[in-house]
Amino acid sequence: MSSTLLPIALCLLSAVTVAATNTFLKNGGDVLSARMILSIAMALSVVPFIPFVPLPTPTVWAALAASVVVHWGYQFAMIRSLHRGDLSLVFPVMRGLAPLMTAIAASVFLSETPSLLGWIGLLIATAALIVFALPDDLEAGQKKLQRAALFWAVMTAMGIAAYSVVDARGIRLADHVGTYIVWLFLLDWIGITAAMLVSRRGRIWSGIRPQIWNGTLGGLLGTISYGAALWAFTLADTANVTAIRETSVVFGALFGAIFLREPFGRRRIAAASILAAGLMLLEFAP
Repeated sequence: MSSTLLPIALCLLSAVTVAATNTFLKNGGDVLSARMILSIAMALSVVPFIPFVPLPTPTVWAALAASVVVHWGYQFAMIRSLHRGDLSLVFPVMRGLAPLMTAIAASVFLSETPSLLGWIGLLIATAALIVFALPDDLEAGQKKLQRAALFWAVMTAMGIAAYSVVDARGIRLADHVGTYIVWLFLLDWIGITAAMLVSRRGRIWSGIRPQIWNGTLGGLLGTISYGAALWAFTLADTANVTAIRETSVVFGALFGAIFLREPFGRRRIAAASILAAGLMLLEFAP
């Protein structure tokens, strides 16, 4: 596979699997319990690889520590958004805004700036996202719920931008790609598990038991999804990786409509298509 096609293939794989992962989280009901199981499953899935990757250097350990903190903030915001809105509403917002925010952050912190056509693609995608996410004609109480969901979805997008930049820098510092991937997954479960233990005291097992299936499947998919994205960070600019990965908004909305019976409609079909086109323009702009 050519050096051009490999990062694209990795990001498309990541897009499909991250959409499926979030569908399992939403379908499980209690997103916090499912997310904890997901993170533990991701950690267990990389344990067999520990003997085959070098230990992190002090510089990489520092990058991993920063990443764990940023991922915890992202997970908190994502859980809040999924508890408050339909997957087909919050998922496009949290994933669709991420490329624009990542491009801005990467320009500042990594000196990676898209071309003029790339910025145009990002703006097209953002405009399509707004159309996609406009609430339907709901009752007043439901509108308040949707606005709360949108707020946390935007916060999630900021978290995605933050961890994309932090992890792109971190994995490029590592001598071996596998080192960063393995040790990030081994550490990432700690924050979400601590949150679960504190917030679900006295009813931990009752929350975990119904989520074991969804959380475990989501964890296996999550390992593939973010492992592929981390690898792609070593092959292409951060904003480009995030952009093509965020075609997951289309897959996420489709999964929400098919498996969770959430509304989709012609407006969202058109907006999702334009959104994907804008993201692809960023990827292929000279």
